Amino acid sequence: MPCQPPQPWLQPLAIQLNHMPTEPAPIKPDDQEPRRIIRAHVPPSSGRASLLGENGGSEPCPTPAISAAAKRWNESPASMIRLAAAFFCFLVMGANDAAYGPLIPYLQSFYHLSYIVVSLVFLSPVIGYVSSALLSNYLHHKLGQRGIAVICGGCHVAAYTIIALHPPYTALVFAFLLAGFGNGVADASWNAWVGNLANSSELLGLLHAFYGVGSVVSPLIATTLVTKADLQWFSFYYIMIGLAAVETLCLAWAFWESSGAEYRRLYKTNEFEKEMGLTDALFKMPSARVSWVAALFLLCLVGIEVALGGWIVVFMLRVRNGEPFASGMSAVGFWLGITVGSATLGFVTPRLGVKLSTGMYIGAAAGLELVFWLVPQFYVSAVAVAFQGFFLGPLFPNAIFVASRLLPRQHHVVVIGFASAFGGCGAAIVPFVTGMLAQSQDPKVLQPIVLSLLFVMLGIWFCFPRIGKKKE
Repeated sequence: MPCQPPQPWLQPLAIQLNHMPTEPAPIKPDDQEPRRIIRAHVPPSSGRASLLGENGGSEPCPTPAISAAAKRWNESPASMIRLAAAFFCFLVMGANDAAYGPLIPYLQSFYHLSYIVVSLVFLSPVIGYVSSALLSNYLHHKLGQRGIAVICGGCHVAAYTIIALHPPYTALVFAFLLAGFGNGVADASWNAWVGNLANSSELLGLLHAFYGVGSVVSPLIATTLVTKADLQWFSFYYIMIGLAAVETLCLAWAFWESSGAEYRRLYKTNEFEKEMGLTDALFKMPSARVSWVAALFLLCLVGIEVALGGWIVVFMLRVRNGEPFASGMSAVGFWLGITVGSATLGFVTPRLGVKLSTGMYIGAAAGLELVFWLVPQFYVSAVAVAFQGFFLGPLFPNAIFVASRLLPRQHHVVVIGFASAFGGCGAAIVPFVTGMLAQSQDPKVLQPIVLSLLFVMLGIWFCFPRIGKKKE
């Protein structure tokens, strides 16, 4: 019902009623769903739910919004410990994803594989990511963030143990699938949690900077172990087992109090809403638009990142004729660029506005991709790909930030899990297609694929609905 101003003859009565103590009317079970609908559709001027909206009533006219402020990361020791544990988890995830590229030439020689078959190490994690997207909402309701912490770390420990035993290649592919599932549940949970904190743009940038730190250190250590210490490729995964064990302990300790019951209480969801969460987020407007745009954007973005990080070593070895160690360091430079970009541009983005700044970052990455492609010099290519990583770095946290501002809170885990699964699809499909084309042609096909996806990604980005200044 539209807002009607109070009539003059009712004002004395309104003043008396405002001073009378009242008890809230009992809410029948049948009234609970309309109350949720009222909360979702009453748009107070500040963009937050008003006091009457929170209690299920209708507002006679606009009033100043009253809501609890977003939690700060340093408001309690428990919050600080949780943030540190999430940072360390993303470091392990980055180390996992960035190890593929430097090790591909050695996997090929160890198992005697073609480009197409070795590309399965990129394709298999997508099954883990998709499975995590389908199960993430259910796992959060049943087990809470405590369960996510144990599942994520446990999957990593199991996967790295299998890989370190260098089993037949089929078992190796299964291990990468398991690691993908661990990454998927962590991606959805920790991105959603950090995205709901105060100053989330900066914190998401730092979260993904730790992913970048793992991505920098991982190829550096893997390349050094193989080329300088003359160790086998699987020696690197002994280190990963130790990191994953520490990750499991830290996450379980930090989030032990966050059970499934606590998660349901925090998000005030019942069993019906739990079942309908994914359906509502994907097929009901306006959430559906945000969900699918975020998913397609991350599919392109993560596909570009993993294709560049995964095939850059092969490209520099066989197209730019680089030395093995120097070619491995080009992958380090790319991931270092992502790390620095995530950490620094996260503080620039709020000043420029997230929509404009992200468009500028994508344009800069496309320009650097042209330099990387068209200038046939090893060092020019290495510098160009490092700066390309710098401008790609903030794009993932920016997409998470926009989605968290445009979606209702109860959809955050569902949508971020779904979008991350699409990102996992990109991380599998784009490098795999690159490997297939490289088999029939040569690794030069990497460049037109990446450049085309950058332009597609730019178009997708501007399909996001506009964000109000107060939400930015």
